[in-house]
Amino acid sequence: MRAESSRMYEMGGRVGMFSDGQPDTDEGHQMSVAKVKEVVARMKVVATLQRAGLVDKGAGSAEKARLRREILAGPIAHLAEVGRRASRTGYEQGRTYRYKPGAQSYVAFLTAARSMQAKAQVDAKVLLKFGLSEAVLGQLGELLDRFDAAVLLADAGRTAHRGATRQLDQLARELGSVVRTMDGRNRQRFQENPQLLASWISASTVLGRKRGVQVHAGTPMAVPGSAPAGTPVAVPSTAPAGTPATGGDEVRPAT
Repeated sequence: MRAESSRMYEMGGRVGMFSDGQPDTDEGHQMSVAKVKEVVARMKVVATLQRAGLVDKGAGSAEKARLRREILAGPIAHLAEVGRRASRTGYEQGRTYRYKPGAQSYVAFLTAARSMQAKAQVDAKVLLKFGLSEAVLGQLGELLDRFDAAVLLADAGRTAHRGATRQLDQLARELGSVVRTMDGRNRQRFQENPQLLASWISASTVLGRKRGVQVHAGTPMAVPGSAPAGTPVAVPSTAPAGTPATGGDEVRPAT
């Protein structure tokens, strides 16, 4: 989960807990509370899918790199040397095995390796007398099949990760809108209770871009005994003890 979505998710959890502790008979507000809980629950599920996609993408990419090294160092090197030996005896087709797949893209590498494998299978009877190992040729096919699977795993993981990330961003925006809707009602409810109003403001804040900075998700409003309207509400930082003060850091409203 990206930092922005993570901050909104945490804020949504706090808003849900606060609302459970301060229930309201207003039907519209109750629907907003239910929506917050629904969105937070969906974000949790989507975040799990996003993480799984990232893991698959990383695993597939690592496997592709490992298999390419193994294929080049083993079967491809074997076929190239067999081709050289064949070409030195006048077998012109042996020269084609000297053009080994290199550092091109994975798709180009796979295409070149598959072509080399297919040609070796056709020329196998001729190449046997130059040392072609059918076992190594078979190994090449197995490794290329595994390479195909790694490509699919990485691509599917990348697609899943990107899709989940976009969905989390959308859910975060929806959550921010719902909380801002709730803000007006809670400010009305608690206008005569500075302590509960401050608690609501604390629950409905999101972290700023820099560590320790928080601003309220709703429109700034004066709280009895607090700073003038329009001043971002200071909320105790959750940063570990010893964290430098954040005075002067940038603040921003929720999305």
